[in-house]
Amino acid sequence: MKSAYKVMAYIVAALVIVQSASMVFASAGLGIYIEDGGVLDAAAMESEDLSFTGVAGFIVHGINGMIVIPLLALALLIVSFFARTPGAVRNAAIILGLVVLQVALGLFGHENAYIGLLHGVNALVLFAAALHTGRSAGKAEVTTREDRAPAAV
Repeated sequence: MKSAYKVMAYIVAALVIVQSASMVFASAGLGIYIEDGGVLDAAAMESEDLSFTGVAGFIVHGINGMIVIPLLALALLIVSFFARTPGAVRNAAIILGLVVLQVALGLFGHENAYIGLLHGVNALVLFAAALHTGRSAGKAEVTTREDRAPAAV
């Protein structure tokens, strides 16, 4: 379970990278679309015909952020109870809390651009927390293996 816990924490960190990359892909594509004469207004936003290179980035960002990462963070918390790693439950709970905050900031960021700023900052905090969690689980695995190693004669 320690290995699963560690891998899941690293996957959360990797998915935060996917979130960042997909959003930049979408924003860059939208900018190019507008520079090439495309129009973005309320009607275009509501239309299902809006198509430009990078539009998939918005889709990936939404599905990943609203479904995949929250489910993984919840699974990480469940696995943390069986990982028997110091601080596992606390770290997984922090990650889940940051994910819940991230989703809320993402949703409310559509109402206020400054909340969107916090969404970006919290993503960095979540990334760091997930990396820390994966690394601390990795260190616990090494310590456990060393504890089990036979004594040298």
